[in-house]
Amino acid sequence: MSFTWPQDPRDLFVERYPQMTLGLPVDEVDAVRAAVTEMWPDRPGGWVHEWSALAARHAAAGRHRLAAQAYGWAKFPSLADEPKRTALARQVEQYVLAVPGFPVEFERRTLTVPYRGGEAVLPVHLMAAPGLPADAPVVLASGGVDSWKTDLHGMWQQLALALPARLLLFDLAGTGETSHLPMTPDGGAEVVEGLIAFARALGNGKVGHFGISMGGYYSARTGLTGAVDASVVLGGPVERSFAAGRGFAFGMDGIVGNALGFDAMPSGAELARAFASFDLRPLLDRDLNGPMLVVNGTEDVHVPLEDTTVFEGRRDTRVVLIPDTGHCAISRFDEATAVIVPWLEDALTG
Repeated sequence: MSFTWPQDPRDLFVERYPQMTLGLPVDEVDAVRAAVTEMWPDRPGGWVHEWSALAARHAAAGRHRLAAQAYGWAKFPSLADEPKRTALARQVEQYVLAVPGFPVEFERRTLTVPYRGGEAVLPVHLMAAPGLPADAPVVLASGGVDSWKTDLHGMWQQLALALPARLLLFDLAGTGETSHLPMTPDGGAEVVEGLIAFARALGNGKVGHFGISMGGYYSARTGLTGAVDASVVLGGPVERSFAAGRGFAFGMDGIVGNALGFDAMPSGAELARAFASFDLRPLLDRDLNGPMLVVNGTEDVHVPLEDTTVFEGRRDTRVVLIPDTGHCAISRFDEATAVIVPWLEDALTG
């Protein structure tokens, strides 16, 4: 199930431009920005058309990593229609072609995990610094509702080269290559639990979980239940984000509605009912958590500040707020990494 919704593409460029230019040349992003006039139609001036044209030029020149990055923006912000799903398939194709040029060890693998009384199949990526021992810790890592495992390659590569751990990269239920499973608190958590079990058998038994944005919801959950040995929550919604009547910015209501499995734009009441079950207050009221690091920018337009500060004073938990940056501290990610990497290394190997 999926749907499109009224969306001004100019708004997405305003919000995501710093993220776009992390992986693509500024002049190319600017050229696409000038060319795009509408969001959904697959024709000149349309978002998917213009980003895909850039991607195709890179692919034809053998610049597969850049092609994958551009196709990633072509399918952004949601797999709401067939052109977006086609762009995702092309992104994966180009990303796989780029693998020989990666400075990290990399494997694409398909895993089967328990899901709602049956099984679910999902592609994952394993990434590690060259020569990392097989018995190293494993860190589950994911992005959020609109930035997925392949989109965030630069971040993962940076972490893999810095950490004495193997990354297990996946898409959340309802997103990316796991979009065939609707995003629900319990169903999404069951997928994560299956990945944790796989990770414990893969390495030395020590497992961490690093979640960005909505991925941070699930890493907060595994941290609060003590399901992993170390949990990093970067810009994760946990409580206030799911309050009834909250507004959404930059098309997030449509993005989230698709991830949740709606087939048309949900009403405020429908979103409120769906969100009520995500609230982590019952887990916040307990004292079972493992080691946790909770980080975000102070100017987040998507996740209320209280969803970070609620962890202050909690046992075995460190909270870091990075000033003058927004959601997930993307514009100051190096500062976030400077906190995350040594904390994770100490938690998993100390």
